[in-house]
Amino acid sequence: MTTTETPDILRRILDYSARADPYPLYAELRKTPVAQQEDGSYVISTYRELTGILHNPHLSSDVRNLSHPMPAAEARTTPPFIGLDPPEHDRLRRMAMRPFGPPHTPGLVDGMRPDLTATVSGLIDNFAGKQQIDIVDDFAYPFPVTVICHLLGVPREDEPRFHVWVNAIIDSINYNPKTDPKEKLDNGVQARKDLNQYLGGLLEQRHDRPGDDLLTRLANDDGPEGRMTDDEIVSTAYLLLIAGHETTVNLITNGMLTLLRHPQVLQRLRNEPDLIVRLVEELLRYEPPVHIIPWRAAYSDITVADTTIPKGSQIMLMLASGSRDPDRFDDPDRFDPDRRNNQHLGFGSGIHLCFGGPMARLETQIALNELVRRLKNPRLVADPPPYRPSPVLRGPIHLHIEQS
Repeated sequence: MTTTETPDILRRILDYSARADPYPLYAELRKTPVAQQEDGSYVISTYRELTGILHNPHLSSDVRNLSHPMPAAEARTTPPFIGLDPPEHDRLRRMAMRPFGPPHTPGLVDGMRPDLTATVSGLIDNFAGKQQIDIVDDFAYPFPVTVICHLLGVPREDEPRFHVWVNAIIDSINYNPKTDPKEKLDNGVQARKDLNQYLGGLLEQRHDRPGDDLLTRLANDDGPEGRMTDDEIVSTAYLLLIAGHETTVNLITNGMLTLLRHPQVLQRLRNEPDLIVRLVEELLRYEPPVHIIPWRAAYSDITVADTTIPKGSQIMLMLASGSRDPDRFDDPDRFDPDRRNNQHLGFGSGIHLCFGGPMARLETQIALNELVRRLKNPRLVADPPPYRPSPVLRGPIHLHIEQS
């Protein structure tokens, strides 16, 4: 395949018509591991090249280092640390981890297991008497948003406002000035402002007050590097709310869809609940919630697979393609919860490995085990189900199932 053919493949991947099954197109894309696009950007699609560049110190995660900044960047006065580079990224990530996980609070995530299980059980209790259930609206959406609100100290009754903001922000990530109305971008910009303002208001109430929620801990943390600024705390909370919530919704929904398509695995999980740990890892490889990292920038000219990428170029990382690369995974299009050496790219790799990965794993493990245990003869109403518009954060917008 020549490089000039790959822009058409990428357009087809990004088009909604491919959302239900982009994997054959990824296979075509992998024939050119590093492909230059018509706009001067580069697409990387093979496992070896993806892992190499994710660990490359000459790669920037700061959108401001692009030669041609992304349109949505104008709303980000203080980027979340996932959008920064060392040393600022490392400093803020260390500070965020102090109240969130090991080594300072090693039991936080696992200690939430009883509350997570109770939340899941309550949601499934609400299925009683319903012949048809929407796994997204009735379960996969309310579960992680309840967890995130509790973790941050956000009033649960404010969740409907988040739903509107999150949808607008996610839609704007995929803004294409050539094909999309500017209203799509404007709505995303306004949603970011509204969400940041709301979180800032919550934070003002937390200073110099005791409390166990994450906002309070960050607002009053006197660690060796001092406290985050209020803008940095708001950006960190924003990251947890958007990235942590959306990815978990998709992971749970993709997981239930995959199990319903593989009834023998579903029955095995029902009989062997301890299988869930390996199963979720295979799910992160096989049907991950994040398919694409839309942008990275080159600090300097870099060479990947004999292709020179000029400084400042936009680089698109096709993570889901890499996790189906047959040069790395045997029989990659087979869902195999017994797969060994499963170093997938479901949560990325390198210094930007997903901050909320441990929480998303535990939520999904509990959610899928309880759904499989308690649902009676679940069946898909439609296959494929309708998908969300985004090719970046990919998952069904609804997943209707019937039960006996």
